[in-house]
Amino acid sequence: MPTIVFIEPDGQQKSVTSVTGQSLMQAAVQNGVRGIEADCGGSCTCATCHAYIDPQWAERLPAIRALEQDMLEFALDTNAHSRLTCQIQVTDDLDGLVVRIPHAQA
Repeated sequence: MPTIVFIEPDGQQKSVTSVTGQSLMQAAVQNGVRGIEADCGGSCTCATCHAYIDPQWAERLPAIRALEQDMLEFALDTNAHSRLTCQIQVTDDLDGLVVRIPHAQA
């Protein structure tokens, strides 16, 4: 089971074990990661699961789709590493992935 490292807005790190096949959003919510609200439950309609993916992991993730890109326009403080965690499925290859939560979501 892959371990995902979430870094909360205050710098606190939370390593969570995720089930392969669930979304990063589900892993965060189930483990009480602060700043991932996920108001829509993972249907890519709210952008409250916005996070920054550590750049070294970017190439291992699926390409961003148009719907996710459109929803990111509603998120605060986006940058080149912004993704919606509901759109990233955890795989064994993501063991050790680092995900940072924006300060705007504290």
